[in-house]
Amino acid sequence: MIFLDRFRNYCLEIVREMDSRFTHSIPTLRCSNGKSENERKNGDEERISKYSFVSPLCMSGGDGYNSYSTNSLLQRRVLSKAKPVLVKNTKELMINLNFPTYIKVADLGCSSGQNTFLAMSEIINTINVLCQQRNQNPPEIDCCLNDLPNNDFNTTFKFIKFFNEKNITSKESYFVSGVPGSFYSRLFPRGSLHFVHSSYGLHWLSKVPEGLEKSKMSVYITNSSPLSTYKAYLNQFERDFATFLKLRSEEMVSNGRMVLTFIGRNTIDNPLHRDCCHFWTLLSKSLRDLVVEGLVSASKVDSFYIPFYDPNEKEIKEMVQKEGSFEIRDLETHGYDLRHCNQDESKRSKSGQNEANYIRAVSEPLLVAHFGDAIINILFNKFACHVSQHASCKNKTTVSIVVSLTKKKLSSCPKV
Repeated sequence: MIFLDRFRNYCLEIVREMDSRFTHSIPTLRCSNGKSENERKNGDEERISKYSFVSPLCMSGGDGYNSYSTNSLLQRRVLSKAKPVLVKNTKELMINLNFPTYIKVADLGCSSGQNTFLAMSEIINTINVLCQQRNQNPPEIDCCLNDLPNNDFNTTFKFIKFFNEKNITSKESYFVSGVPGSFYSRLFPRGSLHFVHSSYGLHWLSKVPEGLEKSKMSVYITNSSPLSTYKAYLNQFERDFATFLKLRSEEMVSNGRMVLTFIGRNTIDNPLHRDCCHFWTLLSKSLRDLVVEGLVSASKVDSFYIPFYDPNEKEIKEMVQKEGSFEIRDLETHGYDLRHCNQDESKRSKSGQNEANYIRAVSEPLLVAHFGDAIINILFNKFACHVSQHASCKNKTTVSIVVSLTKKKLSSCPKV
């Protein structure tokens, strides 16, 4: 027995030694944010356990009736309104960079479907037309489509053929690739990006703010929220947007351009004010209906928050100036009419269902992660009814905010 015990201990020592050598001989896997795989997993697990509904943030995939691809006409109209700013900044970029032979363009928060290609084709066509007008050789263009890993990239890439055949006026060299990852982390090599576009992505936060008071079954800021709720959301948006600007400044060339479009608000005096027909207000009402009917517990609704913030112009200006890497070139606001975003004038009687489809397409994965999928159809039937009841609301405070930014030149330091 003594011999067997000694032999077993000897074998264990050999195994420990081999394990130690094996572990130290393999380089630690690093992620784009510089943290080890274990560090990243531990951090992710901590965040997910606290806010489990942020992890699955993505738009509804596929191309079915409830998909984002089918219910994103509003975003297409937003892209159309932002087109003049996009075209203007694309031209200025090419001229300021003296018509480079290679351009790297990124659409951050590309989501699922064809909308991202509408923005990319606008940039490519603008570059090609300008090069023809100035008698310049068109550059090779690298089109990088970014979104979170859970995004349905497959549905997006199915539209590449449509992109090639219908939207590109010239058959010059351009290349399309997918870049999965959070735009609140590093995504590209330093000094590699020339142009960044993001539409309706940056109002999504990296996580739900910490320190929120009991929500009283409201998923977002309302007129009756404590001021601390607004401050918590604003602070989280400030941290996220500052991180976004800092990381993009590292990845972009000097004089690189960004065109960013947010869901915003045009209220300044009362930061808590949201219209009675605000989409998250109506979602809160619909969830409360399910509580009354005994389909969802009040505590379950109380613990659900949307990781979203709708800034105003003043807040965006102050944050850009405070972070300091970029200079604002353009800043515009556009009207926002969600009630009729998915219908022709003759079909306004379906406004409730159309808006419900839109909100479902952008929020269903979050809702399913927290509540399960059994209530989703009932929830959005309630939502459609609430929209119809508030269809006459004309006091719209929600707007789209379009801002274009130029990366500042690095000041040269004197040699010592």
